Amino acid sequence: MRQQIIVSGTGGQGVLFLTRFFAEAALLCGFDVLTSEIHGMAMRGGTVLSHVKVGGFHSPLVRKGHADKGLMLTGDNLKLHAGFMREGGDLFVNSPTEGEYESVDATGLAAELGSPAVANVILLGFAIGRATFFCNDDAARKVVDSISPPRHAELNLKAFDVGLKAAREEPAKASRSVAKP
Repeated sequence: MRQQIIVSGTGGQGVLFLTRFFAEAALLCGFDVLTSEIHGMAMRGGTVLSHVKVGGFHSPLVRKGHADKGLMLTGDNLKLHAGFMREGGDLFVNSPTEGEYESVDATGLAAELGSPAVANVILLGFAIGRATFFCNDDAARKVVDSISPPRHAELNLKAFDVGLKAAREEPAKASRSVAKP
């Protein structure tokens, strides 16, 4: 299996945690993996874009129009990074607003858990629950647990499960895949 994944957010939103998640999950599932992050003033809330390639790739960067999967931790980054998605790719956005993508209000759900910092893990659970990734739910939970700091592992697993539940509450809409004109 080969997949090209992008993760987009702003500094402090957990882009690097998700990048590490995909890398560790790929290794656990026996796949080669390449990653790269592009930081733009991330420490001050600037844009962070992460590239993950799972399978037999030689370059870590995802070219525009080639990403199979995308996670946007903020809808504001759609205008910056949606162009990386291939036609028919699966794009997941942390947003209460519907659009040409799959959306979940991960920020709102994280607030209900009492920890806004887990919105990224909720979005991850939602994406894993909605799309065919190179790993299944069980492998994903194992990786979330293993890469979480011990004091945050239980909350991160709970957040992941909240995302999975949100993904399964309503059937996925085929029209939500990225469409190119």
